[in-house]
Amino acid sequence: MPEQRKSKISASRKLMLKSLMVAKAKEEIEQEMVDKEEEKERYLAERAPALQTGGMSFAELQELCRELHAKVDVVDEERYDIEAKVMHNTREIKDLNIKVLDLRGKFKRPNLRRVRVSADAILRSLLGSKHKVSMDLRANLKSVKKEDTEKEKTVEVSDWRKNVEAMSGMEGRKKMFDAAKGPPQ
Repeated sequence: MPEQRKSKISASRKLMLKSLMVAKAKEEIEQEMVDKEEEKERYLAERAPALQTGGMSFAELQELCRELHAKVDVVDEERYDIEAKVMHNTREIKDLNIKVLDLRGKFKRPNLRRVRVSADAILRSLLGSKHKVSMDLRANLKSVKKEDTEKEKTVEVSDWRKNVEAMSGMEGRKKMFDAAKGPPQ
């Protein structure tokens, strides 16, 4: 069992350092919030200056309202366009992530169940329900008589050395070929 190394810093020192780090992080977060508020105020003062409505006639106030409505419409159009672009980009990113996962081959495959399907059902699904196909798979099988199987079993077992010498060369190959053909009829 390996020895555990003792820390060079005492527990109280660690606790003190940890509390100092938390305090410093808290200060930085508060400063960041103050900076954001100042930036927001500066931006609003630049983009939307305070309105001077004192001493304006009714017609001037109406004109000011029309200008403000026009500005609001422009901003709404820009916001809508930006939202549409963001949605399009997020969809595209999602599709690309799916493609990347497919290319890697690390997508989760679902557990497949075994399904017993008859040959007729497979043909019906392939050809469609309009075609009535019934397939008797046993009809195409070759019928074998018991006599044929008995003849094959009673093959003559002889000394293989004699057979090798007899079958060597072209003469032997011809005999093997003729034997495979079967007896002449």
